[in-house]
Amino acid sequence: MARLILASASPRRVELLARLGLVPDAIDPADIDETPGKAETPRAHAERLAREKCAVVARRHPGALVLAADTVVGVGRRILPKAEDEATARACLALLSGRRHRVTTAVALADAHGHIRLRTSETIVTFQRLDSTAVDALIAAGDWRGKAGGYALQGSAEAFVRWLSGSWSGVVGLPLCETRALLAAAA
Repeated sequence: MARLILASASPRRVELLARLGLVPDAIDPADIDETPGKAETPRAHAERLAREKCAVVARRHPGALVLAADTVVGVGRRILPKAEDEATARACLALLSGRRHRVTTAVALADAHGHIRLRTSETIVTFQRLDSTAVDALIAAGDWRGKAGGYALQGSAEAFVRWLSGSWSGVVGLPLCETRALLAAAA
């Protein structure tokens, strides 16, 4: 197998890859502009970003397999931001409280010839109604920082998930079934 480059600095993606028995040969984040396009849907946004990240990093590592992913939390056509501050996290949690939302993770893999394949995972998550005590507890835990939609399913937010349909690993940031399929096709 060619060298495997992970186009992400996410420690969660490294942990999830380890569940497939894989350790990337290098970690090289793409560092691209992640601003949603005008009228871009959450799915289209995740797919575009995964492809762009993959292409950018593949150009830096010719002949390697490059794996990139992007996770987007959406409510309807609305794309929720990655929470970088407490106010954003609180706003996201208020919007998600007691309602369904969709988490889309697109995974892109560039093969040794630079050809990019894409798989997408969509998971529906429903939070219980979050009162101020619950929101305060989620904020205090701090695992919302840098997370799409202002929460980390693998952290304290999991205790407030009433229902989930789809891929748990996809919500965390790397859907293992789709990732395994892409890697098997490139072998």
